[in-house]
Amino acid sequence: MLKPIVATALLLCATAAAGAQPAAWPSRPIHIVVPLPAGSAADVLARLVAAKLSESLGQTVVVDNRDGGSGVIGTGQVARAEPDGYTLGIATTTTLVTAPILDKKIGYSAANDFTSVAMVGYSPYVLVTNPGVPAKTVAEFIALAKSKPGALTYSSVGDASLARLGAELFSSMAGIQLTQVPYKSSTQAIIDLVSGRIDSQFGILATTHQYIREGKLTALGVTTPRRVPDFPDIPTIAESGLPGFESNLWIGVVAPAKTDERIVQRLNAEIDKALAEPETTKLLYNQAIVVDAGPPEKLRQRVESDMAKWSALAAKAGL
Repeated sequence: MLKPIVATALLLCATAAAGAQPAAWPSRPIHIVVPLPAGSAADVLARLVAAKLSESLGQTVVVDNRDGGSGVIGTGQVARAEPDGYTLGIATTTTLVTAPILDKKIGYSAANDFTSVAMVGYSPYVLVTNPGVPAKTVAEFIALAKSKPGALTYSSVGDASLARLGAELFSSMAGIQLTQVPYKSSTQAIIDLVSGRIDSQFGILATTHQYIREGKLTALGVTTPRRVPDFPDIPTIAESGLPGFESNLWIGVVAPAKTDERIVQRLNAEIDKALAEPETTKLLYNQAIVVDAGPPEKLRQRVESDMAKWSALAAKAGL
């Protein structure tokens, strides 16, 4: 008579255990790997998230800067970490999508080596030109480029950069030919753009807005689906003649593949709560990150759609 009772008790215990949080998590410090230098927007984001998670989880959260290889080194470290909930990583369009597309020997796969934890937001880009370029709108710029195939130049800081890929997408959709001028740093690129050595750039709005306001650069259009609140007079490229155009540097939080789903959901809830605070939103906006939080599925779907989009573009452009 006791056997059925014992079996039932064991079954109930097993069921309860399956629905509970993994035992004693977190019982030791959690590490957030930032694949970019200290002081970067990604680093500021990680430190804000770390502080909030430390409070809500009651455990130390450490930020580890592992920069190098344009973000590839630190991202690879996250991919190879144990999926135990103690290693997280800051991921971007460049580190998780475009770099693997353009370098098949990179050592990790967005689809197989990571678990999406949370979408954080995006950094708007803007197409800017030197005032010496006669075009003052996207339509005029396209017309000018068509009249002088290959004559107009743009700067980039690497094939995997959104500056390069955004220009390639723009050229493809507009049916024009622009000439790339590669730079080792965005600082030198912006200096040459302002001085007139190059004609245009798809640059992060945060680093170009001061030149736009001072009249040293002309803003033709932002790469976001909607206009940026602080710059309502700058139209989107999509509304300026290229419907569907979008090229933003999104940023999110990931963990190694096979990380426990219960841990992922807990982290997502706490990160979303932190991002909803007005102070956090303001601080990130000052770092050119527009908060656009969401569940793990939102980040996962964005990775998948961008992989398809940029893979097709890279193949077409022969990158």
